[in-house]
Amino acid sequence: SKLVDFELEMAFLVGPGNALGQPIPIKNAPEHIFGMVLLNDWSARDIQKWEYVPLGPFLGKNFGTTISPWVVTMDALAPFVVQPPAQDPAPLPYLQASEPYAFDINLSVAVKPRGGDAPITISQTNFKYMYWTMAQQLAHHTVNGCPMRPGDLLASGTISGPTTDSLGSLIELTQRGSKPLDLGNGVTRKFLDDGDELLLAGHC
Repeated sequence: SKLVDFELEMAFLVGPGNALGQPIPIKNAPEHIFGMVLLNDWSARDIQKWEYVPLGPFLGKNFGTTISPWVVTMDALAPFVVQPPAQDPAPLPYLQASEPYAFDINLSVAVKPRGGDAPITISQTNFKYMYWTMAQQLAHHTVNGCPMRPGDLLASGTISGPTTDSLGSLIELTQRGSKPLDLGNGVTRKFLDDGDELLLAGHC
């Protein structure tokens, strides 16, 4: 690929699972979520574009996924629960929660260009911007009785905020490569180059 991209995501690990044929109700979903990691869904945009019609994303998305080397438990994240964004239209009843389950987690992406001295921050966003909560994600995934197992990993999807500097991928940040990012010293990037280093970070 000549158009390698990142996608800033988070993911959660399932704790207790569910039996085949037994959905996890949204009110019980938090009891089945153990903790969270940072996740990068590496993407080959040129391959993705080629196969998107009629196959949809497949080989452009399946060549690499990276997660952080630690798991932050939901108990540790409990003080940072916030209200999720308003959902319009209202979700179906099985996705309507009585308690908030969004989290105020500051996230950033930095690139250290090949041969560069220091990483340059290119995006700052927050997990609280996600339209769907993890509880909704797990409830929907199991509504047809799909069994989850301890350790199963479910990614959030790209986390992009409301401003141009809070977008969670290069294809968004550079408007599909039409507006390269200025990394200083005459260095620009539309997509990642060989030898670049990518750093994802999160804190509450």
